[in-house]
Amino acid sequence: MNNEPQFRLAVESDAGTLLRFMREYYAFDGHGFDEPKAHVTLVALMRDPNLGRAWLILDGAGAVGYVVLCFGYSLEWLGRDAFVDEFYLLEEYRRRGWGRLTMEFVEQEARAAGVRTLHLEVVRENTAALQVYQKLGFVEHASTFLSKWIAEDFSKPLGRTGH
Repeated sequence: MNNEPQFRLAVESDAGTLLRFMREYYAFDGHGFDEPKAHVTLVALMRDPNLGRAWLILDGAGAVGYVVLCFGYSLEWLGRDAFVDEFYLLEEYRRRGWGRLTMEFVEQEARAAGVRTLHLEVVRENTAALQVYQKLGFVEHASTFLSKWIAEDFSKPLGRTGH
């Protein structure tokens, strides 16, 4: 194992690797996973850099995780903002500083893309990740994050938490 992760922008030929990591991540966090639909949305992201970026996290030549940044725009946050939409590391790479280094990389890349504010969402049970994010300067808000699925032609798979 190397001391530090390397990063490579994901391309369409990486879809199989990313989908495998997504399946593991969604199971870990309790999200529903529909591989054909995930494949469609993943490829759309990789084809359009205006939507965001996906990177493989590498130990040498081998992929050990992935991180996805999705762009938005907010008046409240004074311009371009972005969500760290997904971040997954194989278990043996956790608690070794790789999460912190990955987030530092994402922050640099986001800043270079004109992002002013980064957002992320953490399931409350993932206290280790929550502590890392707080140490990196992310703060919890008094507001509540709400979502409503509105696509009529593309249903969202339900996870064990009902969303």
